[in-house]
Amino acid sequence: MKYESLAKDIIKNVGGKENVNSLTHCITRLRFKLKDESKANTEVLKNMDGVVTVVKSGGQYQVVIGNHVPDVYADVVAIGGFAAASEGAEEKLSPFNKFIDIISGVFTPTLGVLSATGMIKGFNALFVALGLLSDKSGTYQILNAIGDCLFYFFPIFLGLTAARKFKVNEFIGMAIGAVLVYPKLTALMAGTPLTTLFGGSIIESPVYVTFLNIPVILMDYSSSVIPIILAVYVGGIIERFFKKIIPDVVKTFLVPFCTLLVVAPLTLIVIGPIATWAGKLLGAATVGIYNVSPIIAGIFLGGFWQVFVIFGLHWGLVPVAMNNMAVLGGDPVLASVLGASFAQTGVVLAILIKTKNKKLKSLSIPAVISGFFGVTEPAIYGITLPRKKPFIISCIGAAVGGAITGLFGTKTLMMGGLGVFALPSYIGPNGLDKAFYGAVISISVSFVLGFLLMMFAGFKDEGAKEEPKKENSLVKQEIVISPLKGEVTPLSEVKDEAFSKGALGKGIAIKPIEGKIIAPVDGVLTTLFPTCHALGITSDNGAEILIHIGMDTVQLEGKHFTPKAKQGDIVKAGQVILEFDIKAIEKEGYSTITPIVVTNSDNYLDIIETDKKSIDYKEDLLTVMI
Repeated sequence: MKYESLAKDIIKNVGGKENVNSLTHCITRLRFKLKDESKANTEVLKNMDGVVTVVKSGGQYQVVIGNHVPDVYADVVAIGGFAAASEGAEEKLSPFNKFIDIISGVFTPTLGVLSATGMIKGFNALFVALGLLSDKSGTYQILNAIGDCLFYFFPIFLGLTAARKFKVNEFIGMAIGAVLVYPKLTALMAGTPLTTLFGGSIIESPVYVTFLNIPVILMDYSSSVIPIILAVYVGGIIERFFKKIIPDVVKTFLVPFCTLLVVAPLTLIVIGPIATWAGKLLGAATVGIYNVSPIIAGIFLGGFWQVFVIFGLHWGLVPVAMNNMAVLGGDPVLASVLGASFAQTGVVLAILIKTKNKKLKSLSIPAVISGFFGVTEPAIYGITLPRKKPFIISCIGAAVGGAITGLFGTKTLMMGGLGVFALPSYIGPNGLDKAFYGAVISISVSFVLGFLLMMFAGFKDEGAKEEPKKENSLVKQEIVISPLKGEVTPLSEVKDEAFSKGALGKGIAIKPIEGKIIAPVDGVLTTLFPTCHALGITSDNGAEILIHIGMDTVQLEGKHFTPKAKQGDIVKAGQVILEFDIKAIEKEGYSTITPIVVTNSDNYLDIIETDKKSIDYKEDLLTVMI
């Protein structure tokens, strides 16, 4: 944990976790409700590295951290064992966007290790291809174990992150994942089936084991994604049910006991078979399409292959491919998806070149390297899928690559390597023939097309900061216009020490007479808290501006606030981004005085406030001296 030491010190100096009734956070501060505030060491906290100040207001003990408060909050919750809470309702999302949000949220914590293991797998394959290592050597085996461990045991890792996402006991999530990849269950599939369900149909399924006389259809869940996410989601519902009915004195062990006994068999009996049958139906449909038109089949498989992988449906195509190789001497199914990893890699390379976001650039470098070796999980889950457009572009590039293999009649002749190391699998008995060149052209076109489309299409470069525009002046400056209409008040007169003492940055405050916020600069709405009481905008020149509507208005939980833009939007100066009901807020007993501060003031020579006593929208409010 990045802030483990700070989190421990904060918990200790608020009187220990036994002194905490509840904990939430807003845009800059941890908000404790303490049983006895006199037990808190306020002066110690104020002087602590990593703490800006302490404010007591609205019945809350507020420890001001700054912009990275979500990370500190997460560590405080983890160390203190507090129940994670969120102030305000979650943003309403469409089903597709909700799915993307869940996938991204589950995968984001794994991205660093995902990229690292992907690179290790790729380089290990490269060493073998160059003759530097034998695939029988101990060095290769150990490197392969390091590179393959995350992918093989993926359900366990995702069980942990999915549990965090769905607010489930993390160890229950990991336990469900461990069941899915338990070696002895997987080994049962090598034996003789007890019976076969739906014999003679597309979804014919051998049964190797039963649970309470209920047939269990086993499958290989290593590297799978959707089954564990669905299982943990269902597990959360079941866990909450048992928490309600089981007495507190035995909850510690009986809730996990009952939850696992229900969820694990349910996952193996219901979720697994659904994934298996969906994959088999997909395989049958693919063969049918290929018999009609190899080109159309190539477009279909190439374009949707990455989607199939996300849902685990691709496993239904592997038996089809293996059967084709055994019976027909070659398989066009896997050949059709050859370009997918290269299209994905081309897209990420374009993002790497275009982005000014340092974090995105650091993720893109290993994703490109591992992508060439056929390992695209870091690219998909960490970069393209969360941004949607890049993922769609990679699917388009892969679809064109699939069409090319269909046109050339390309077939894979053996189960070989991934990425560039898959090419030897396309060399036939007659050497480098038309089918082989089809494979080479497919990956080349997929890569180039993905790269070019991404270069020209552009994408939302979150958090990027452009260099300030050159001006004919010895001192450069940026004007921050007023986001409000009202009376101007010095920041020092705001009844909140975090603002009045300049702890959160230099700025000014306005007592509004109209309930409307406009963007004070051109930039990105980098933060819009769910309660809408505070928002942050990063200007095109890099100034980070915090607008905090009212004092302690976070406790309204979003009432009387109406957002007109969403987090991540590019905004223009003067654009309306939020509306609020002044009278209703004041009737609830809250002040509407609104601080506007530049939170990264230390990066600038000075912040000069207006000398006006009253101000209208779009009038100059602050001058940032660069």
